[in-house]
Amino acid sequence: MKAVHDLSQLQWTLIGTTPYAWLLSGNPVQVLQDQTVEQEAIPAIVPGSVQKSLLNAGILPDWNSGLNARLCEWVENRHWIYSVHLPDEWFQSGKTYRLSAAGLDDRGWVYLNGKEIGTFKTTHLPYLFDLTDHLQPAGNLLQIIFDCPPRWLGQFGYTSKMTDWKPRFYYTWDWVSRIVQIGIWNTLTLEESDGAEIFNLKVCTEADPASALGSLEVRGSAGAPAGAKVKLELSGDEGVIYQELLPLEVFNGDGVRWDALPVKLWYPNGLGSQPLYRFTYTLLGENGQIHDCVQRTIGFRHITWQPCEGAPANADPWICAVNGRPVFLQGFNWTPILPNFADTGEADYRLRLERYREMGVNILRMWGGAMLEKEIFFQLCDEMGILVWQEFPLSSSGVDNWPPEDETSIAELSQIARSYITRRSHHACLLMWGGGNELQGDLDGNKTGVGKPVDLSHPLIRRFAEIAAEEDPGRRFVPTSSSGPYFYVKEENIGKGLHWDVHGPWKADPDLAAWEAYWKKVDALFHSEVGCPGASSVEIIQCYSGGLPTMPASPQNRLWRRTPWWIEWDLFLQQGGREDSSLEEYVRWSQERQAQALTIVARSLKNKFPRCGGVIFWMGHDCFPCTANTSVIEFDGRYKPAALALKKVFQAS
Repeated sequence: MKAVHDLSQLQWTLIGTTPYAWLLSGNPVQVLQDQTVEQEAIPAIVPGSVQKSLLNAGILPDWNSGLNARLCEWVENRHWIYSVHLPDEWFQSGKTYRLSAAGLDDRGWVYLNGKEIGTFKTTHLPYLFDLTDHLQPAGNLLQIIFDCPPRWLGQFGYTSKMTDWKPRFYYTWDWVSRIVQIGIWNTLTLEESDGAEIFNLKVCTEADPASALGSLEVRGSAGAPAGAKVKLELSGDEGVIYQELLPLEVFNGDGVRWDALPVKLWYPNGLGSQPLYRFTYTLLGENGQIHDCVQRTIGFRHITWQPCEGAPANADPWICAVNGRPVFLQGFNWTPILPNFADTGEADYRLRLERYREMGVNILRMWGGAMLEKEIFFQLCDEMGILVWQEFPLSSSGVDNWPPEDETSIAELSQIARSYITRRSHHACLLMWGGGNELQGDLDGNKTGVGKPVDLSHPLIRRFAEIAAEEDPGRRFVPTSSSGPYFYVKEENIGKGLHWDVHGPWKADPDLAAWEAYWKKVDALFHSEVGCPGASSVEIIQCYSGGLPTMPASPQNRLWRRTPWWIEWDLFLQQGGREDSSLEEYVRWSQERQAQALTIVARSLKNKFPRCGGVIFWMGHDCFPCTANTSVIEFDGRYKPAALALKKVFQAS
């Protein structure tokens, strides 16, 4: 039977060297004893980031505190070598052994016993390395070596020229300092196989709202000796619902489809329950012995998109109907919990997602400046009824927001998009795919500029759409967010049918009465980004000040200038504050203003349903202890007042 060994249970070490110094001795094994190693061996967390291991060893300061992030940038200018001895008892003759790496961030080499066996070059793909021909009878040393990351992929620059596929946000964005993760960010396992195994499995579900019955389609392939069979089983809390035993050659052909399954339908949070089922695919030998087994957790629901009331005939549909029931989509844009997301676990995800569920959130948009979240994120969204809009890893850059058009980039991103879909399309929570964040040119058709979102005329976006149609035909694909004729609302165009899915604004009018009047007249069909800044709590600001003064809350203060976009000190003074105001006074004013501003938006747009299909606020939670940001959940997972205010609107019928 196929076996899988978890490499996180082993004792890993980490060393740092001047780039390529480890090659001078011929292989990295000798470097382990080399006195010229710059950073001597320390215990390493796997999965985990280089930065967290260095922090745990007392070599790096806490980058969340004060200006310490600047003191951590040297890590990017070294090569980092993870090393571990593989247990002799894991190996036996006649078997194949593969290293399965679900996430490496982002480029480097894999060595076994001093010999290179493979390379990796992107954060966004899993990798599989065959170790078999390089194994020794005993004492096998596995090493994963990380190269220096790309120099700059941050918020500003040229999207068309950024062709390194590593998450961009942690190179600095308006809500995080530069903390460029390096390391093993997802599961790492050793697979043992005798050749009888399941190679791939694709499970697609659908439901008929009228009959409340489900359908399931399964495709895949496996290798096994003659006479092998495939056992397929669907079960739930009530027991086995359906099962079938097939010859392997039959299943390896067209797969199977089951209809009229007596299942309960899955609904988003606030609309109904989230029943989930287990689909099990077992590969059996001629005598019934188990060779391999794969399981998926699935749900059954039917999703359609309907035109908004009063929308132009040519407009995209932005009313989401789940099991025949139109639902106002309300939620937040999700960014990774930490810039060092390798170090996040189930408890971190559960805390944030439970916060969103309690608020009445039914959708999260997975922003294109990051990555495909871990499997546990999607599992929890399945359980909690939170729909997921997943973008491919592209984002705007300010100077130039146009996606790359070269053949190499299209080929590499196509591989990433196909992998995203293959790994996550079985989840009930997955609502739709998107080409990326704020990909656009100007209104005159130029590639640089702002105002006109990309469409399917762009070769990369067209290829994304084709892949989505091939791999996941039951789900929607949109070229970018926002999408349609205009990127944002232009007041002179209100009433002309030109605002479909739009972004902005991200700061409220100083006069909240004028802000409310604006939202009453806005005619967009959907709002996938809108926000208003609010200060973090006094406790967060003081805890992570790093000894810097916490006041005044102005750009002249180095602590506040770490993320300066969301400072509203001048407005505070205009509205009755004093230069000598306390931190408590400023935070109270800022948080109350954010709560009032976001409540106006949510209530106004929800009242327009079904003329408007929903709102996704920018943004949900902090991944860095900003002094102020548009987030409504603090760095430590606590609600800001704005979250509690939105909870009342979200939960109102």
